[in-house]
Amino acid sequence: MIFFAWLVSPSGFADDLPTKAAKAGSVVASEVTAQLPDAGTTFAARDTLVCDIDPSDDAQQCLTGLRWKPIDFSVEIAAAEKDTYDRLVFFPSPLPAGDPVHDRVSMEWYAAKDADGKPVFAPAVVIVHESGRSMPVGRIIAKGLRDHGLHAVMIHLPGYGNRRTELAERPELILTSLRQGIADVRRARDAVAQLPFIDTTRIGVQGTSLGGFVISTVLGLDDGFNRGFVLLAGGRLDQVVLNGKQDAAKIREKLSSLGITEKQIVDLARPIEPLRLAHRIRPETTWLYNGMFDDVVPRESSYALAKAAKLAPENHIELLANHYTGIIFLPVVLQKIYDEMVK
Repeated sequence: MIFFAWLVSPSGFADDLPTKAAKAGSVVASEVTAQLPDAGTTFAARDTLVCDIDPSDDAQQCLTGLRWKPIDFSVEIAAAEKDTYDRLVFFPSPLPAGDPVHDRVSMEWYAAKDADGKPVFAPAVVIVHESGRSMPVGRIIAKGLRDHGLHAVMIHLPGYGNRRTELAERPELILTSLRQGIADVRRARDAVAQLPFIDTTRIGVQGTSLGGFVISTVLGLDDGFNRGFVLLAGGRLDQVVLNGKQDAAKIREKLSSLGITEKQIVDLARPIEPLRLAHRIRPETTWLYNGMFDDVVPRESSYALAKAAKLAPENHIELLANHYTGIIFLPVVLQKIYDEMVK
């Protein structure tokens, strides 16, 4: 717990020494506006999704199942519900499931600020949380990146946070709802691009565990995000559900209790399998972290993604950790994200 406190509120870092991102952007931001947008403010946005034709029939089939027709949409600002972040941001899901709460995507905006507490112009990272209902790791990462001088915007996947409905209590929808989540994360890039103080030339995405699987597929859709950081995830989602321990085993048990067979799990995971699009990932702007002793997401899962995406050794980092002790490496990971985002 001492480690967590240091991570989210570092002494002598963001408060006393403004980062390169904050320094470079403070003048630009002051020319636009001096404060974050008020609750009730709306911004016009449009999808920039470009799923071009893929020569692989399998990849093309996967893209067809994940894409949607780009349209104009609105981005709405609301007041923060907690004092740990600055604003809530809402936009409509591009693949609605038929529930107005479930289909209204929400994001927590942790705004980059200078030493005086004023928002600054800086790169942004969309954070995709883990499977824990309170999303603690996602929020820790968002706070840590904000304190490094980056805008962090943590999206709530379907069934989480402000999107929690009775649909979240139906385990048979766990895998199918990830299809909607993948689309939501990709649209989040275009929503964030409309917010003030955002350097739209540098919008990245980071995902942990469940969120890591989501962004592994998102990064294969198109080149919407400038950087991607996958933590404790990979490919072969069906095998993780079927053979992974602890958190993965809990999901498997819930599905089994409903009579869902192993073959059905394979079929449900196939439409969102990251390896089907991994060859489309830009290896030079993607970083993958896995745990050497991870038994929730076995290292074979991460190595499969690294191989399919043709990641260079320096872009695939193996941590001396399991799925849970990897948290001790977060300061190193956060620094790496910052360094790559400000290049």
